[in-house]
Amino acid sequence: MTDLESRIRQLEDRAQISEQVIRYAMGVDRRDWEMFADCFTDPVYADFSAGGVPAASVPRAELVALVSAALNGFTATQHISPNHVIEFDASDPDRAVCHSYMYAQHLLRGSANGEFYLLRGSYTNHMLRTPGGWRIERLIQHRSWEYGNTSAVTEAIARTQAPA
Repeated sequence: MTDLESRIRQLEDRAQISEQVIRYAMGVDRRDWEMFADCFTDPVYADFSAGGVPAASVPRAELVALVSAALNGFTATQHISPNHVIEFDASDPDRAVCHSYMYAQHLLRGSANGEFYLLRGSYTNHMLRTPGGWRIERLIQHRSWEYGNTSAVTEAIARTQAPA
């Protein structure tokens, strides 16, 4: 591969990696759990320990079940994933890390504790090139600050588990 071809491939890889991280956010907001699942390898290492969920390597379906249970109870959400900085592994062209910011807004209509919950922070997304394209194989959430109804996630989960 020529130097030009290598540089073009890295530009294409950057675009695909960034798009995959954005699809994570879009998938949860659309409640498109197939789109969300397609962002990850199987299994996937997920670290939400800053929010009280122990870090673990889990089957992709288990991650989808965990996240969907937490978010399906919200009236609406908006997850924005800007400021992507992508670092390629110099020893393995099929691995990279995408650092991204997180701006997660949650609306929980009718909550006595407040209808709005905002979470800010970042993600460290360890990416792996697969035959199906780039996928997140390790996801680490870093929380910086919260505002509003900080019990909203617990309330949203309870809403999805409540009998109809």
